[in-house]
Amino acid sequence: MHSQTPITRRRFLQSSAALAAPAIVPSSVLGRSRTAPSNRVTIGVIGLGGMGTGNLKNFLVKDLAQVVALCDVHDLHYRDKEWGQGPAVGLDPAKQLVAARYGKKNRSGIFQGCDTYTDFRELCARDDIDAVVVATPDHWHALCTLEALRHGKDVYCEKPLTHLFAEGQAVYREVAKQKAVFQTGSQQRSEIRFRIAAEAVRNDLIGKVHTVEVGLPGGHHTPQTPGAAPVDPPEGLDYEFWCGPSEKLPYIFARHHRNWRWHYSYGGGQLMDWIGHHNDIAHWGLGMDESGPEEVEAVGFTYPETDIYNAAVDYEVRCKYAGGVTTSISNKNTTGTKWIGENGWVYVNRGEIDASSREWLQEKFDRGPVKAYVSLDHRDNFLECMRTRKPCIAPAETAHRSITPGHLGLISRQLGRKLKWNPKRETILKDPEAEKLLKTVRYRKPWRIA
Repeated sequence: MHSQTPITRRRFLQSSAALAAPAIVPSSVLGRSRTAPSNRVTIGVIGLGGMGTGNLKNFLVKDLAQVVALCDVHDLHYRDKEWGQGPAVGLDPAKQLVAARYGKKNRSGIFQGCDTYTDFRELCARDDIDAVVVATPDHWHALCTLEALRHGKDVYCEKPLTHLFAEGQAVYREVAKQKAVFQTGSQQRSEIRFRIAAEAVRNDLIGKVHTVEVGLPGGHHTPQTPGAAPVDPPEGLDYEFWCGPSEKLPYIFARHHRNWRWHYSYGGGQLMDWIGHHNDIAHWGLGMDESGPEEVEAVGFTYPETDIYNAAVDYEVRCKYAGGVTTSISNKNTTGTKWIGENGWVYVNRGEIDASSREWLQEKFDRGPVKAYVSLDHRDNFLECMRTRKPCIAPAETAHRSITPGHLGLISRQLGRKLKWNPKRETILKDPEAEKLLKTVRYRKPWRIA
């Protein structure tokens, strides 16, 4: 399925970026109302649940992007309004969104120009696709991303970067090998409040940091929807493929769409679902984007009353970093990120920001010589970096490092002991049992990471 033409569209974009302007130029500047389809970045979207559909809508309104392919193993996620799941999503509704945006139909009224797939490998093999958006459940992030990278695509992947620690290492190393542009869907880095907060901390306005409180949501004791008994998978869902590399549990609606993340086979609970947001910001402020803690301990974990879910309801992961900084990642903390230093504090959350001196938070205030990466729109940043080949604001290794404390915390909880960590070598020290657990990847056949 590979084209034999010597210069692919992606290679053309890369080579032209090296000679052209360093950033996207609005079409209005060039005297055009819209970018010609032949000059747009072509995109395929894998996973069309709530987040995937949200990403699809965001890319559909970008003048410099053209969605040409969609992939999901379920044609329609929600058929019955009594489940209370909101608007229907899935492969069929996504195709209608693309049709409505581009308005290309044949004489019979059938949309043409956007292909659909149930196997992500077929989408990734297309030579006319420049970038792939991965918005599957967590247990599919690594395999879909690696497939796209190995076919020469740039990738926008939802957070958390991967389900397993070793998958994260494989992804960021493959990104480097392919010289790909990679954006993680940790979109808080493209919101001004989080940038201001991180910049204030990086410039030592609060003095030497000694404590960071990272607040995440708590888990669930009970099923989150009706449908708590095993049933046959619904029509239009390839449940075998949906389970993929993870174990195939009996199909239960209450732990499927949206609620798969509360079972460790498919997600990592609220800890791993949200650590890629607020701990990512904690690392940004600490300057730990390519590093991590030196000690990790899990405490206070409690578990659901239902056997449908097995991810923690309450939890705390305590970390120690070089220089004496301690962090607490817990649902018992106030949601968001708070850095506490010798001379003050800064707190930030979605729609909120506060500090011991509010002057620091004014957009025009000069917080110091350390200037944080500026991105005003997460998808625009990805598209711009595809043109310039510069790193995105949330690259793969940064995302992997942001969630590493969560991976280590789950191992600490499983073994019931504190772990010593070498962030440079990414190795658990003097504990071969823990090291083996962290680095092991057990996939169902025939799936494999290599």
